[in-house]
Amino acid sequence: MAPANNIDGLPAHQTSVLLNDDQRLNWLRLIRTRNVGPATFWRLLNHFGGAKQALDALPEYAQRGGGKKLVPVTQAMVERELAAAKKFGAKLVARGEAGYPPFLSELETPPPLLYIKGNPALAAQKSVALVGSRNASALGQKFTRRLAGELARKGYCIVSGLARGIDTAAHMGALDVATIAVIAGGIDNYYPPQNRELQQKIEQSGLVISESPPGLEPLARDFPRRNRIISGSTLGTVVVEANLRSGSLITARLANEQGRHVMAVPGHPLDPRAAGPNRLIRNGASLINGAEDVIEDLSPMSPLSLTTSPDQISLFETIEERNEMDFVEIEQSDRSRILDALGPHSVEIDELVRATELPSRIVQAILLELELAGKVRNDGAQKVHLVA
Repeated sequence: MAPANNIDGLPAHQTSVLLNDDQRLNWLRLIRTRNVGPATFWRLLNHFGGAKQALDALPEYAQRGGGKKLVPVTQAMVERELAAAKKFGAKLVARGEAGYPPFLSELETPPPLLYIKGNPALAAQKSVALVGSRNASALGQKFTRRLAGELARKGYCIVSGLARGIDTAAHMGALDVATIAVIAGGIDNYYPPQNRELQQKIEQSGLVISESPPGLEPLARDFPRRNRIISGSTLGTVVVEANLRSGSLITARLANEQGRHVMAVPGHPLDPRAAGPNRLIRNGASLINGAEDVIEDLSPMSPLSLTTSPDQISLFETIEERNEMDFVEIEQSDRSRILDALGPHSVEIDELVRATELPSRIVQAILLELELAGKVRNDGAQKVHLVA
């Protein structure tokens, strides 16, 4: 694909990005607009060549998809958000900028923007995630502190979610060397409250990352979004203790889907907290007894092995093909064929093309309209499903 003229389009082979103030505001307005998640954000940027162009087109596209008029978030609203972050001492970084984890940027649909507070250089360091049960055993916490400390001294930044139990132990073990806390709420939100002091220490010597706007108190739906950042920012994820319904297993699943290493610490079969790691090992995760096992498991992977251009998320082969979508005539019957072919379970976009026998560019254009109308959700990995 030929490089786009606008920096918003992330030209091919661009190794670093620096948005100007107007572009940063437009990116933030776009991602904060209703029905626009990371997957839709990148589709819009790819289709229109910039966030400003996408914002201008949103109302029409949502109505074409059969939804209500979609009004983008105003500039004043995002300016207030940025002011709140600045007052707290946090910074907003875009994909490709210093402080944005480079491994995270390799995902197909990474968060376009993140708030950070602390040492941005840690984001570029090779890292490993340590996660596990909130209701952790004393022995599990001791093992985690030791493992985190040894890995940190070997040059790995320890990434976790600042939850009680194993997460807390992971951060404590690496606090004096290198640790990153990824939180579900706003960058200025201390959750859980008992980890307020720990989070403040990480702000001073480590790095805190949040995808959410300042002031947001985390809800249940925010934690899986946090988990995908934890796994996506690292070479691999180690699960220490977790029952079979633990969110840590979600992090492990996401790591596997993202092509990262999944590792687990075995436990006693009579301890419910060992059920998750033991099942992961049974299903192919690497068994971990100490730091050397983690280092050996990660040794085939180097930071250079994952370097790709941000432009590789492109949905189209050429600029001409992208622009052609603006002129394609779409019949209402074509939209109906797409909706009839969709269901509540995710399906690959290529399968939609085959099932409907419509040209790919028409399917892509219709899906973009339906996403903005709130009728279809893009799951990333080129999969979509109907919204219930």
